[in-house]
Amino acid sequence: MQNAASDTGKIARSAGTVSIAVMCSRVLGLVREQVFAALFGAGFAYDAFVVAFRIPNLLRDLFGEGALSAAFVTVFSDYDENRGETATWQLANNVLSVMTILLSLVALGGILFSENLVHLLAPDYGLVAGKIALTAKLTAIMFPFLVFISLSAVVMGILNSRGRFFVPAMASSFFNLGSIAGGVILAFTLPRFGQPAIVGMAIGTLLGGLLQLGWQLPSLYTTGFRFRPRCRLKDPGLLRIFRLMLPAVIGLSATQVNIFINTFFASSCAQGSVSWLNYAFRLVQFPIGVFGVAVSIATLPVISRYAAVKNIQAIRETYASAMLMGFSLTLPATVGLIVLAEPIIRLIFQHGAFLALDTVKTGEALRYYAVGLFAYSAVKIMVPVFYALDTTRYPVIASFLAVITNIVIIVCSLDALQHKAIALATSCSMIGSFLFLSVVLYRQLEGYSLSYLGRGCLKIAVAAAAMGAYLLWLQRIALPAGGAGLLTQALRLLFCIGSSTVLYVVLIHFLRLEEFADVSRKIRDRFRR
Repeated sequence: MQNAASDTGKIARSAGTVSIAVMCSRVLGLVREQVFAALFGAGFAYDAFVVAFRIPNLLRDLFGEGALSAAFVTVFSDYDENRGETATWQLANNVLSVMTILLSLVALGGILFSENLVHLLAPDYGLVAGKIALTAKLTAIMFPFLVFISLSAVVMGILNSRGRFFVPAMASSFFNLGSIAGGVILAFTLPRFGQPAIVGMAIGTLLGGLLQLGWQLPSLYTTGFRFRPRCRLKDPGLLRIFRLMLPAVIGLSATQVNIFINTFFASSCAQGSVSWLNYAFRLVQFPIGVFGVAVSIATLPVISRYAAVKNIQAIRETYASAMLMGFSLTLPATVGLIVLAEPIIRLIFQHGAFLALDTVKTGEALRYYAVGLFAYSAVKIMVPVFYALDTTRYPVIASFLAVITNIVIIVCSLDALQHKAIALATSCSMIGSFLFLSVVLYRQLEGYSLSYLGRGCLKIAVAAAAMGAYLLWLQRIALPAGGAGLLTQALRLLFCIGSSTVLYVVLIHFLRLEEFADVSRKIRDRFRR
């Protein structure tokens, strides 16, 4: 595992940089959700906002940050490695120009047909007076967000391919800052002009998307990039990106497609169900972003360059090492979210219009979502490997299986479990995708070290289980259901999280997980220098 050893350090450094930036973004994202919870709770207005934002956000994952980013990094890395700087920058200019035109047309169509889209996604909103109209208005306001966020994904791909991870990873923090500051100011201002407060939050979302793109432009300039409009639809590099994107539109977006389906079913459950599920999914996205996405972003350029020179052995080793790194972070996070679901939600959201019942219902959804956390993050790492190998049909098959699994589980359990059925189905579908893609990738790479992965996973599982047992004991003592003030709740929860993390790290150290040992050595060496 010689290549893996050197790449583990490289990926760990990059992933660490991305994790810090993504953590800032996720913390601000939670602050954003706190603002929504305090101002709107879980009900009419926030249900409308969730569905309205979900429509352009779904397209963002289909055409922007998901499929486009992965396909672009693969082709851009190949050009950078084999074609020279002039051809590489021409490709970047062509992609930016064509995507701006294409996505602007999509956004215009979304604005014109916003009400039709809402009827398709949440037909039962028509049973509540004014809910369809409000959701359609919010959808029309937020649709241009798709353009800003997709162009931001291309810029992020360029910067990541040039070894710059911190600035693009911090970009989503500026989205959250813009949407919080602009949204709150407008939410208090617009009611004076006869507009609902939630409209202000929609405009804030648009401002946040613009800030996310603008934050990265100075760093892009320092790489040597200069924008020169170039629109050549028959350019081989652009066609290759589209060819990779076409299956990736489905392959990378199984989660978002399932969310689309889930929204349809959730809108037929009790009012507030859409909100409970959204708050819970936001919480589970925190470790997905900080750990899974960070490792994926750091791994993709390394694997893409190995693929460009056909070094399959290096891809095997780098992939196995990246997966263990991801598991070592997401499995303890899963345990923590399951055990501490309600205390976390109570501390973050239970203020203002967000009630104790909302805490219980959101906690139920969070536990079911957390079951699939390791699979969410693993698929984030695995799918880009298929793009680097130019075998994108397999993620497509996996996504179809995920969607079918999701629908079957929801239909079978919705009456009994209500909104919990949707969270359970999402987790099960992602676990199914993970298992399918694992088998296929093993064959595509003509094997990788299962014993190496197995030993590492066993060590992680033992440490995570011990941490879970400790947390179960500790939370009964330190985290009573009520009666404590906000500061006391925060300190007790921080103690539970901090002490259990220390326990996990100590156990992983004594169990000698190779990835953890390598990262620890690099941290110690840096402090010694």
